Amino acid sequence: MSSWDNWVEESLHKLERLQLLRSLRPIYLCHDPQTTTTVEDGLQVFHDMQLWDRASVEVHIPEATFQNWLSDIPSSGDEEDTRKFRKLLLFSGNDYLGLSSHPTIGNAAAKAAQEHGMGPRGSALICGYTDYHRRLESSLADLKKKEDCLLCPTGFAANMALMVVLGNIGSLLAAGKTPLTNEKIAIFSDELNHASIIDGIRLAERQKSVQIFIYRHCDMIHLNALLSSCTMQKKVVVTDSLFSMDGDFAPMIELVKLRKQHDFLLVIDDAHGTFVCGKNGGGVAEEFHCEKDVDICVGTLSKAAGCHGGFIACSKRWKQLIQSRGRSFIFSTATPLPIAAAAHAAVIVARKETWRRRAIWSRVQDFRALTGIPINSPIISLIVGSEQKALQASRRLLKSGFHVTAIRPPTVPPNSCRLRVTLSATHTRADIERFTTALSNCVNFQEIGIHGSNGYARL
Repeated sequence: MSSWDNWVEESLHKLERLQLLRSLRPIYLCHDPQTTTTVEDGLQVFHDMQLWDRASVEVHIPEATFQNWLSDIPSSGDEEDTRKFRKLLLFSGNDYLGLSSHPTIGNAAAKAAQEHGMGPRGSALICGYTDYHRRLESSLADLKKKEDCLLCPTGFAANMALMVVLGNIGSLLAAGKTPLTNEKIAIFSDELNHASIIDGIRLAERQKSVQIFIYRHCDMIHLNALLSSCTMQKKVVVTDSLFSMDGDFAPMIELVKLRKQHDFLLVIDDAHGTFVCGKNGGGVAEEFHCEKDVDICVGTLSKAAGCHGGFIACSKRWKQLIQSRGRSFIFSTATPLPIAAAAHAAVIVARKETWRRRAIWSRVQDFRALTGIPINSPIISLIVGSEQKALQASRRLLKSGFHVTAIRPPTVPPNSCRLRVTLSATHTRADIERFTTALSNCVNFQEIGIHGSNGYARL
């Protein structure tokens, strides 16, 4: 057993003595023993793009909304005149595979709703956990090559739960009421990690059982220096795998080398890599052939899966610890049953419809070839500087029929406002050609370089 396995085991023993261990006991809504084996066989999949796929990237907004957006008039979404609409092509969503409009996934939700309604309403630890949730967890554990998986209400809640549990380990294993420095958990976090990781760490920090070290974005020399100078035993490195606002990958190979050198727990948030990267859609760790080196993988079902929810893929012992101490999991109502059914269908469809992964990476190549911008993922961060410049660029694209929102503080730092462009498997080559032509009127491709947060575009 590794050091972390021992610490988790000790924490569980402590919780057992305190009678604080919590169990998940699924309510079975399907009594047919053949159900689990026939669900996958009964799902219809397709081998190329269908007409309905376009619904994931073609949207309509009321004319009043369109005009208010052009004039930068604040809106609370209450425009009443819906007689006339504008059709826009979406280049700002996270539905990377276009699964949100897939009929098989919609039918799975409808069937579950018709047969069982929304399912038992309660937290997972009380009555909200069913055989539908269990099937989804098992399929995600298989996808991530992990022993088990814990379904959470959202990806945000999943990160919050895990970070708080890390703080709990420090408290549980401390000799006194307040952990000494060498009893605390040392958490090393990339400076551009998602807000859910940051907020989770802040909550853990309030327990006075963790110490936080922020390393420069994807800077393995800096991380190694911080790890080498840290005398604390219990070390954790947490990072986004594919950064949502910059579109760059965490240096997974270098992280694996450092893990072997420093024996830390490696946690990745694979929200934007799951189903998109890797031959089977297993994510960034599969893409870089290091699944066994990632200890815990957090993910979401609200992006490439086209559904809703979050998850933590981990060992069974880690799962038991998180379900017993992760407050954002414990005190949240379980995922509605139709959503769990839809997400399970999405896992299967995403794995089987391999053309979607080929398509989205073809669109990445198309964008790179048409613009000369060296992107390496479907997330394209075009930093234009001030809020005014970002809003101006967004409005110019809107006039051309493209939905691309300006990303501003507090989502990104001041003077790094940007156009966050995302590509989808259901975009066509012709879409990319039209979009890049319109984009060329907003940014000068020759004056932009994409490299993490250093890409800078001039209007």
